[in-house]
Amino acid sequence: MQRTDFDVAIVGASIAGSTAAILFARRGARVALIESHGDPAAYKRSCTHMIQSSANPVLERLDIADRLEEAGGVRTTLETWTEMGWIADHGPRDGPRPSGRNLCVRRSVLDPLLRATAAETPGVEAMLGRRVTGLLSDEGAACGVTATRTDGRTTRVRAALVVGADGRGSTVAELAQVPSRVGPNARGAYFAYYRDLPLATGTVSQVWLHGTDVAYAFPAGDGLTLLAAFPAHDRLDRFRRDPEAALNELFAELPRAPEPAAGERVSPVQGRIDLHNVVRPAAMAGLALVGDAATASDPAVGVGCGWAFQSAGWLVDETADALAEGHGALDDALKRYRVRHHAELNPHQSLIAEGSKARPPSSSERMLLSAAAKDPVIAERFHAYASRNVKPREFLGPRTMMRAAWVDATRRRLRSEAVS
Repeated sequence: MQRTDFDVAIVGASIAGSTAAILFARRGARVALIESHGDPAAYKRSCTHMIQSSANPVLERLDIADRLEEAGGVRTTLETWTEMGWIADHGPRDGPRPSGRNLCVRRSVLDPLLRATAAETPGVEAMLGRRVTGLLSDEGAACGVTATRTDGRTTRVRAALVVGADGRGSTVAELAQVPSRVGPNARGAYFAYYRDLPLATGTVSQVWLHGTDVAYAFPAGDGLTLLAAFPAHDRLDRFRRDPEAALNELFAELPRAPEPAAGERVSPVQGRIDLHNVVRPAAMAGLALVGDAATASDPAVGVGCGWAFQSAGWLVDETADALAEGHGALDDALKRYRVRHHAELNPHQSLIAEGSKARPPSSSERMLLSAAAKDPVIAERFHAYASRNVKPREFLGPRTMMRAAWVDATRRRLRSEAVS
């Protein structure tokens, strides 16, 4: 058995893992980036592939935004439809990017580019084709992992910090016995790519909140459009029997939606129905979790990619300096990361988990959606929240609720006066 020593051992070389590896190495850390896939071009197959604009600052730190756009990524805003009307996106979100918009980029482009960037970064050793089979510990703190090749050869990778970036079914979290809070998701998820299927909105992405179902149409670059459906469980039997027919049927019910049969489907209609909400503590002694390993949300809200970038950035911000200072400093830094992760994401995740129960909107939610369809100020606040640029309390606070009530009452009064 071989043994190698690093400052950081990162398990998983997708968005969160590659981002953490790049940023840690740029701060002077020696990083092992361990990935079970041996193919550097491997990528996640099921993904809405939108990076919310709240993650733009991390894309800028990585210096990859221009490269992603050159490779086919599309800068986009959103138009959202509910039965109360269309909620227009009247302007880009705040952010360092001149456009300040979300970025739609296929994972077949994003994952290999990020992984290659990490492997080329001085200080990073990419260990592809190695599956983590054990967790090393010292007095209860993680201090490395055991990584096994396909031929059975095993390496002990010792490190001051172990990072689990290996998704919602995290092996690292399981080996460390990190407690998980699992919540049900009453929707499934189905995706397919189509060629020559333009959107009525051009490069503006479309989202439909259709009863208890959710649907997307996103520009995907290179003449492709992603159609995604998140049907509630009472509709899932149709998707299981014939996913393409069920997808066509759902989009036929939506206003201003593309007609799937008008384009050429160039991928299978892929589906999953086991996408529970999973929340874990983001750090323990000697160990941190980033991306879906820490918080895996309902994919219908499209936060996974952005949160992977952001959580990796937070981890590096809180711990990079402490790595050189010893265990006491690292323990304190990990506590700061855990607190920051919880403060930033838990308010969003609590509402996301509630929404994934696929219940009809409450009366107050209907009032907000109705006001957002009529009033550009409420619409702007809605999209700032939907892109996770503001926390729920900023969107759902008294200022917004009072304005929404005023808009709702005023518009109703005007209609009544017009009728009389």
